[in-house]
Amino acid sequence: MKPTLLTGATGFVGWHVARLLLERGHRVRALVRPSGRLRDLPGVEAVTGDLRDPASLTRAVEGCGCVYHVAADYRLWVPDAGEMHRSNVEGTRNLLEAARSAGVERVVYTSTVGCIGFPAGAPGNEDTPVALADMTGPYKRSKFLAERAALEYASAGFPVIIVNPTAPVGDHDFKPTPTGKIILDFLRGSMPAYVDTGLNLVDVRDVAGGHLLAAEKGRPGERYILGGENLTLEQILKRLAAVSGLEAPKTRIPYGVAFAAGAVSTAWARMTGGEPRVPLDAVRMAAKKMWVSHEKAAQRLGYQPGSVDAALARATGWFRSNGYA
Repeated sequence: MKPTLLTGATGFVGWHVARLLLERGHRVRALVRPSGRLRDLPGVEAVTGDLRDPASLTRAVEGCGCVYHVAADYRLWVPDAGEMHRSNVEGTRNLLEAARSAGVERVVYTSTVGCIGFPAGAPGNEDTPVALADMTGPYKRSKFLAERAALEYASAGFPVIIVNPTAPVGDHDFKPTPTGKIILDFLRGSMPAYVDTGLNLVDVRDVAGGHLLAAEKGRPGERYILGGENLTLEQILKRLAAVSGLEAPKTRIPYGVAFAAGAVSTAWARMTGGEPRVPLDAVRMAAKKMWVSHEKAAQRLGYQPGSVDAALARATGWFRSNGYA
């Protein structure tokens, strides 16, 4: 069996994809930056490289049959948007070019629900019209452009399948991700209020399974939303309260107040060089409920997500047992 190359194994979703590949008997080779560290993944072959270094990617993909490109610079605030562009857009092009030159048989590219359109009054899907102008902040813009690069390679005949995870939750959220930070802020008691917004939450284990389904059954050039449940932020906090034993905040603040807080927090971060407590781009994203349908993945791939409550319970337990909260 040819090895499978995975990027992002040091992160949240990538860790779970690696674990599932190992469970199913795949030979897993992980691209790890010089500063990165694989954790709790015995059996994975680590190769040192960087998405911004094409020569390292050529070495990494040699002899591989499949590539899962899960890695991304996932932050809702960055001091240098160009750095994010180089990793997410140019890095994706570098990897796809290396994979095509090496004769890789299939690539699964991990995009984001942020690249899906959100129509008023209905969940978005893979066919909802959306444009670069709709993307809020450097992260979403970079992922939109990277997804377009993946589609270009697919249109040219290279077998690239795209998956668009929503907001994954669960264990081993090392950094944590922005969604994991919501959980962590709740557990730490640093979320006294909430805004009227909504997310689609999904168990990270189901997202990992969706990646493997896409590799097996997905059509090149197609996008597949890997989602779970559409929930308001208030509903999410109440579910966290149920699994954690803590009390959910009861105060809902107006969007204008949240926007002002985000503007001040982000301006202060620019002045001090620190990270904003309330990134303005995160507040801007909250203006729309990011609700979508995963019907296409269910029908075409056999994707069947399970309980979000179980994933929230695992996330809560993992953060607590690993000293985060």
